[in-house]
Amino acid sequence: MTYQTDLFAGKTALVTGATQGIGAGVANLLASLGARTIAAGLSHTEGELRPDIEVRIGDVSRADDVDQLLRGIDDLDIVVNCAGVIRRGAEHDPAVFEQVLAVNLTGTMRVCSAARDRLARRAGCIVNTASMLSFFGGALVPAYAASKGGVAQLTKSLALAYAEDGIRVNAIAPGWIATPLTQALQEDPARSGRILERTPLGRWGTPEDVAKGVAFLCSPASSFMTGVILPVDGGYLIA
Repeated sequence: MTYQTDLFAGKTALVTGATQGIGAGVANLLASLGARTIAAGLSHTEGELRPDIEVRIGDVSRADDVDQLLRGIDDLDIVVNCAGVIRRGAEHDPAVFEQVLAVNLTGTMRVCSAARDRLARRAGCIVNTASMLSFFGGALVPAYAASKGGVAQLTKSLALAYAEDGIRVNAIAPGWIATPLTQALQEDPARSGRILERTPLGRWGTPEDVAKGVAFLCSPASSFMTGVILPVDGGYLIA
C-alpha cells in the first residue's frame, strides 16, 4: 500500500469494466482507500472483487444500461472508464469495427456524459482508459487502436469542456498488463519474450500497477492536472 488508507473516505466512485482485469484492480484499490465503490460490468465472478464493493450489471454501449448503472447515485466523485473489448484478427470487418468502437469509445463518452451533472456537484474527476495504441497502430487491431486514439482525444476535449464544472478529466494508458485479455500473449513464449525485451522494466504489468496510477489521477496530488494521458507501461513507449 502506497496511499493513506482513508484517501477517498466519504467519496463515491463508479468503475466500469470492473468485474475483472484492470477494472477490478482499480475498483479494489479505490475501495481499500475508503471510497464507496460501484463496479459495473457485463457479468460478475465471485472472488474478483472485495465484498464491500457494490456490483451492477450493464453494457456501456447501451444508453438504457448506463442510465441504470447511475440510478440512485445522487452525488459522484470519481468515474473510471475501464470497459473495453478487443477482437484481434477480426477488426478489419466493419461490423466488428463498429462493435469495438461502440464499447471502447462511444461507451466511454456515454458514461462521461451521463455522469457529468453528478460529478459537477462534487467537483469530481474522470479517468478514462487509453492505451499504448493511443500512440501507435496495430495491424491486427485497427478498431481497438482507433478507439484508444479516440479516447485520448476525447479525454482532452472533455477536459476543456468540463473544466467549467470543476471536473478534471484525465486518462491512464496501460502497457502490457497481465489480464485475461492478454492471457494468450502471456502464454506464448516468443511473443511474450518480444514484449519483455522492449519493456525496460522487464516484466508484465499488473492491474494494481495501473490502479495506483488511477488513484493518483483521482487524488489531491493531481489537483492541477487535466487532459493528461498518463502511460503506465514499464517504459515500453520510450524503448
